[in-house]
Parts: sequence; structure tokens; C-alpha cells
Amino acid sequence: MIRVSNIKLPLDHDEQAFTDAILTTLGITTEQLTTVEIRRRGYDARKKNTIFLIYTLDIDTTINEAVLEKHAGNQSIRLTPDMTYKFVAQAPTDLQERPLVIGFGPCGLLAGLVLAQMGYKPLIIERGKAVRDRTKDTFGFWREKKLNPESNVQFGEGGAGTFSDGKLSTQIKDPKQYGRKVLTEFVEAGAPEEIMYVSKPHIGTFRLVSMVEKMRAKIIEMGGEIRFSARVDDLHIEAGQVTGITLANGETIKSKHIALAIGHSARDTFQMLFDKNVYMEAKPFSVGFRIEHEQSLIDQARFGKNAGNPILGAADYKLVHHCKSGRSVYSFCMCPGGTVVAASSEEGRVVTNGMSQYSRQERNANSAIVVGIDPADYPGNPLAGIDLQRQLESNAYLMGGENYDAPAQKVGDFLKGGSSEALGTVKPSFKPGIKLTDLSKALPDFCIEAIREAIPEFNKKIKGFAKDDALLTGVETRTSSPVSIKRGHDMQSINTQGLYPAGEGAGYAGGIMSAAIDGIKIAEAIALSINEQQG
Repeated sequence: MIRVSNIKLPLDHDEQAFTDAILTTLGITTEQLTTVEIRRRGYDARKKNTIFLIYTLDIDTTINEAVLEKHAGNQSIRLTPDMTYKFVAQAPTDLQERPLVIGFGPCGLLAGLVLAQMGYKPLIIERGKAVRDRTKDTFGFWREKKLNPESNVQFGEGGAGTFSDGKLSTQIKDPKQYGRKVLTEFVEAGAPEEIMYVSKPHIGTFRLVSMVEKMRAKIIEMGGEIRFSARVDDLHIEAGQVTGITLANGETIKSKHIALAIGHSARDTFQMLFDKNVYMEAKPFSVGFRIEHEQSLIDQARFGKNAGNPILGAADYKLVHHCKSGRSVYSFCMCPGGTVVAASSEEGRVVTNGMSQYSRQERNANSAIVVGIDPADYPGNPLAGIDLQRQLESNAYLMGGENYDAPAQKVGDFLKGGSSEALGTVKPSFKPGIKLTDLSKALPDFCIEAIREAIPEFNKKIKGFAKDDALLTGVETRTSSPVSIKRGHDMQSINTQGLYPAGEGAGYAGGIMSAAIDGIKIAEAIALSINEQQG
């Protein structure tokens, strides 16, 4: 097939215009065109009242070789690359050891799935509950303020990504087409087929729940095993080689190949690994607030008269501001038509996150507005960033009334430096609830100053962003892991052989897609190592 990129058409184009663009671009006739597959569809909304769709297509003609020769040197017209995922190994028939996967978020899920597909029958250990039980616990916390520290937004089958917008976009380079493997598995598990080609694919929380269950069933069918409510409390290391784990119930499991896909919030596990001298470093992350606007305001600001077009859907945004102080403030995890959710995993601490359903039809848009910080802001040992997170989350709990309500403030009052006394037009979506206060006390002074500088600048790009009635809710601290567990080219810990730090928790991913891709890479590394050791 022929890969054709950058076909640009008006938002309201018809089928004939689509076909005509293909024929004109390739210089062929209708009779010579056989099949067309949309590989990617994005949009150019820089001029919001004149929006264009941008297509990448895979096309078959009766004269492929002649077309490619005619357009030789044109990077927008070339041979379609091979996108088939190829397994790097197959398990020996006398497999002597089952690999372990610790954590069953996107990274652990794909690591376990690919290991199972290659015949290695992985044993997956997840501290939280199965996804439906976990969902009951999470919704129960939002309604009744009863937190289960082992079953919540952060812990449980599906990982933190289950209670999110389900965004599947990523900025990483992917020459081996790992991303397509991930998307293919998601579609087979029930994700909408459009995620294979839209430029900003998303799934939504409710669809993720059933998808995760189907992928779990697939792993079990191929000989894998999943243990829920099984927290790892100890890692066994002998002469620099990992040999197994001990669970919270005292059970010992032996393995010399362990994928560590624990996510960014397993603070007790980070402490255990640090105590075991597994090499790690503090890494930069970001802290800030969630900001809410009416979704209609964002739609109008981004799409103008095209707001509401079903192809465009609910509008999102991506903003960044470089402050005079040298700090950067940016939007993170933007959730169109979604809600701000309670994401606590430790008692007496308040954390916010964002979530959307597939439809993205809730009244508000929300995103995190966060400030980048680095280890110079929290000097000490590699876990000092966790200490800072806990400090900010505990303070937010106090500011919210010590009942898991979150502290909140109208943007106008925040910018002026006064407390908020009453809500305006933007109604909070956060559950359990909010307490209006002065958020200047919720973050370090340099963060407050940076966000106050950034919001008016963002208003120049999104008209109404700095409106007085927009709402800030605090605090957002789990943007990424504050720890990096270093690994070498063989994907193993640089000082603990057989331990494979993986995904977001180890500092190698930043979202569902990149974490899932990293899981595949880890599965491949484990498979090759097992085969090499068994000869």
C-alpha cells in the first residue's frame, strides 16, 4: 500500500471532495483507485472559524509501483511501513521460571499480556482489587468519604489511568510500532475503532473498566495468573540478583525476573526499595491546582462558529508559560466535558485529578495548571519529593476541613489575593465536595507567584480562561513520579539484576500509552533474558 500524508480538506467536506483530493494528489484515475484506509485524522484549528481536517491515508491502487516511482523523493507519498507487531521470542517448552509482574496498570497489563502471548505464563501481583470492586470502593469514597488505602483511584486493576480521560496520545518516538500493538489490543477488548486513526484518541472511564476485564481474561486464558489484594512488602536480593518477593500475607514467591510496574503513588514500595539499596534518584515533577471552566467557553474559544461540530467534539487545550522567574507553568491532563475527582491514596491527605467519560458531555472542562519543580526544590535523599507531596496533600486536607473536601477558590479572587466567599457561574464538579478558601496557602510561594503570572497569559490564548468565576481546586501533586529507578540498556536495574523498573512509577512513562508501550519493551527484555539463561 501507499502511505499518503497531509491531505488537507475543509471541515465540512463531502465524500467526493475526499476522493478527488486523493486522485489529484496521486495523479491517478477513479478506476485505478482500489482501497482507502484512514490511518490518521487530525485538524488544524489555528483559524477557529476556518478549520481544516488533515488526513494520513493508506491507499491501494492498480499501479502502486508506478505511483511511487512518479513521486519518488516526496516524503508525503511513500510505501506504507510494516506495522505488524512481531514477538521477539517464544517461551521454551520446558519453561523453568515464571516471570513476575508487580502492578496491573497500563504498563503491567501490557507487560503481562505480551509475556502471556509469548508463552511465559506470567504471575501478576496487584495490591489493589479487581476493577469492578475497585470502582465500588472509589465511588464510595467520593460519595461517603470513606477511603480504602489499598483500593482507590491510584491502586487497583487498570491503574490510575482507569479513572481518567483515557487519553491515548503520546509524544514518544515509536519506530517499532509498539503503539499500534497497544491500540489493536484495546480495540479487540472493546475500545472504539476510531482510536486507531483519530489524532487525539480517548476511551473514557466506563469503557476502560470492561476493556481491562477482557484483557485480564485473555492473559488467564493463555496461562497467566493475576493475584489481587496482594501487596509486595519485601524484595529478595542475593549478591545483586533479585530472587523473589514476600507479600503482605507472608507468602514468598521466587523469581529471578521481576517487572516493577508499581505506578507513581506506591510510596511504601518506593521506601522498601530504597531500604533495599535499589538505585534510584529524585526526579522533577509538577504541582498545582485543577482549573474548571464551562466547556462551552472552551469550545467557543477554540472552535468559534464550528463549536459543537461532532467531528471536533469537546474542545481541549494545551498551554505553557515560561515565567520571569525561570519556572514553567503548563496545563496537564486536560479533560474536556469531565469532572475533577478525588485521587487520595493515603488517609488524611487530599489529591485531585481529572476524569472524563467517552462522551465528554459534562458541563465543565478541567485541567491541571501546574508548576515544574525539581530536586533543588526538595533537597535530601531520593524520596524527598514524596515528602513534599505528602506535606502539600496533608495541608490541603486541613484547608478543606479535614473531611476529604478539597480547598477551592475562584480565579478572580486568587489573582487578586483574597479569599473566595461564594461560587460564581462555574459549579464545582469535585466530589466529595469543596471548601472555599484562600489557595495562596496551599503551595509554596514560588508556585503561587508562577500560576498568578501564567493564568492571565493563558487568557490571551483562550479567551475567558482568567474569568473571575472560573474555579481552582487543590491540590494536584501526582503529575508524575517523584522518583526515577534507573535501568540500563538491558532494561534491568543498574544495580539489581533481574529487576526491571517499568512505566510511570520508575520514571519511564507519562500516561496510559507511553506506560503501555514501556510494558511491551519490558516483556521483550524479560523474554530474551529467560531464553538466554535457559540456553
